[in-house]
Amino acid sequence: MTDGVDLRTAVADFDRTAVADLESAAEAERKRVLSKFPLEEWAGLPLERYALGQTASTGAGPTYCRMLEFLTPNLGSIKGGSAAKHIMYHHVSGEWRLAAPLRGMEPQDAWTHLRGQFVQAFDAVTAGDLEALDDLDLLRFGPTLVTKTLATYFPDRFLPIYAGEHLGQFVGLLSGGSVQGDSPAWHSNLRLLNLVRDHAEFGGWTRYEVMHFLYKHFDPRRRQRTIWKIAPGERGRLWDECRADGVIRVGWEQIGDLGLYQSDTDLKQALDANWPRKSGGSLTLARRLLAFRDLEEGDRIVANRGVDEVLATGTVSGEYRFDTDRPEFQHVVPVDWDLSHAQKLSEPKQWRSTFAKVDPAFFARLTAHRADSGAGADQAPQVTPVALPEDVQAVLDALERKGQVILHGPPGTGKTWLALGAALAVDGRADTLDTNNTQRVKAQADMLHGDRVRMVTFHPSYGYEDFVEGFKPDLSATGPGLTLALANGLFHDLCNRAAAHPEQEFLLIIDEMNRGDLPRIFGELITLLELDKRNLPVSLPVSKRRFSVPPNIRIIGTMNTADRSISHLDAAVRRRFAFLPVGPDPDAVSGTVGPLDLAAFFESLNARIARHLDADHQIGHAYLLRDGVPIATVDDLAAAFHHEVIPLLEDYCVGRAELLHRILGGLVDADTGRALLMSPQDLPDALASEFNSGETGSNA
Repeated sequence: MTDGVDLRTAVADFDRTAVADLESAAEAERKRVLSKFPLEEWAGLPLERYALGQTASTGAGPTYCRMLEFLTPNLGSIKGGSAAKHIMYHHVSGEWRLAAPLRGMEPQDAWTHLRGQFVQAFDAVTAGDLEALDDLDLLRFGPTLVTKTLATYFPDRFLPIYAGEHLGQFVGLLSGGSVQGDSPAWHSNLRLLNLVRDHAEFGGWTRYEVMHFLYKHFDPRRRQRTIWKIAPGERGRLWDECRADGVIRVGWEQIGDLGLYQSDTDLKQALDANWPRKSGGSLTLARRLLAFRDLEEGDRIVANRGVDEVLATGTVSGEYRFDTDRPEFQHVVPVDWDLSHAQKLSEPKQWRSTFAKVDPAFFARLTAHRADSGAGADQAPQVTPVALPEDVQAVLDALERKGQVILHGPPGTGKTWLALGAALAVDGRADTLDTNNTQRVKAQADMLHGDRVRMVTFHPSYGYEDFVEGFKPDLSATGPGLTLALANGLFHDLCNRAAAHPEQEFLLIIDEMNRGDLPRIFGELITLLELDKRNLPVSLPVSKRRFSVPPNIRIIGTMNTADRSISHLDAAVRRRFAFLPVGPDPDAVSGTVGPLDLAAFFESLNARIARHLDADHQIGHAYLLRDGVPIATVDDLAAAFHHEVIPLLEDYCVGRAELLHRILGGLVDADTGRALLMSPQDLPDALASEFNSGETGSNA
């Protein structure tokens, strides 16, 4: 919806009166900022009244940065992400975190320098010299905060839209072009405002009406939302409070306000300091806590008790806050709860920690259930459309955009499994994506025996004659000697079927794509893969027959980057494929074996591999799965570690015993340079000790 006709239609359909209350709330917030922080007082504004992480003197109220990020949502949001947007802030560790040009300065000196640039910016806008903003180098380190500041003090000069990426997309929408990637957000804001004024459709509109219109119809944040399972305390003990208050709460309050953390590694350090040698310090938990902090209105969550009971589903209705008035579980997100989805699950889920991702297909079935609905026996069951998993949807989106995609990543990350999942969706079997492994494997086998999906594995001897056409021995010939006959290759046959059924989509999966000689295999057809060259006929060099690639053909390739980097691919091939990384997923191995937290071990091992080898040689989560679920017994752990992980690492480190030792540490025999062979009963303790995983510390 980016052309002029759709824009005009959307403008005509937009209800401007629905924005009135929001606009009044925004103006009230703006006036509150101006009353607390008058423009004329900025030259003497003290640091403790500006910086996030500071406690203002009694009666002074919140600091400027806290007010703009957390207390003025109707004025336009800059919430979430790194606290570095504030250019300088007081970290929970007691340290001051400063933008690069300020590092090494004392906090007061840094603040004097930063405050001076804010005042210069105010003077420049007042004088109409907007170009002078470009000389204020410090402000470029906080473009969203600075742009919201300028829009607050100079509402006639700026729109209440602050994120550079969003502004760039809106500029592209209204101009048919784009905004330069290195332009500060305030420049993009000014350009967008001028474009709005040039569009007659927006005549008489307020800036808030424009903002709400753009986000309603062209929201850059639209995405396949991740659905989170979040436990309201151990065994759901806080559920009654969460339900009554309309919130979800989690612990780890010792680390303080999550809004003060700049990155997952930053938060991990705080977790490690509070829970040494515990999985509470794992990068997995840090990432999940930040995901909790950054939940947006409209995101969906599931509240659970244990592994087999859903207490409710919920829709996030507000922004994260750190509530120190509560005695525990002080990290809080507002939620509108729907109790009608409460139910006991027929099969336990892998919900062994506070946070877990929920598959959209499972969530769709979950929300189709209505507890105590009282529906009559004759009432037709509600039909719920199948929601595709996020990774499958990403593949389908890439296929729609480019026509062919390569899934690349380390071994064991599920590239082939993902390709087959996308194929099931293409073949109309999306309902099997969230079934058990046996049912899904059967569906995949049925699909590959049908007409629309084919799968092939490339190898060094695979050639053009196998893929497109060539002369091959005629096994039906009865005469003496070898008889050759022209035969269609796999891709040729699939294209013929696709041309005969233009209303359907046909798909080819090429596994281990980088093991083949791609220029030789594709030949002249590499040109025809481009979507704008579909149905373009060429003369095949062997048979001289006319041939074209139909527009309803799609290709998914998989590449193991441990074998060969994508940078070694022929340039012509690279240009015609979209590339989607498929990396190790710690969430997929959430679970424990004795004292060993699998996800923490998995992340720590991969961190060492990436540090001493590279990211392409990490291990995938499939090594720690059995039948699609995390391994749960010491025997399975020992089999996976000794018979799969160790041989892979020894192959990577062949001839370099010291490298294997740096990766596995004390699990390598100092005399032989080989990995120690341990009994299944001893292995979990040894791995937990070496890789610092420890107890789960969860609220499941």
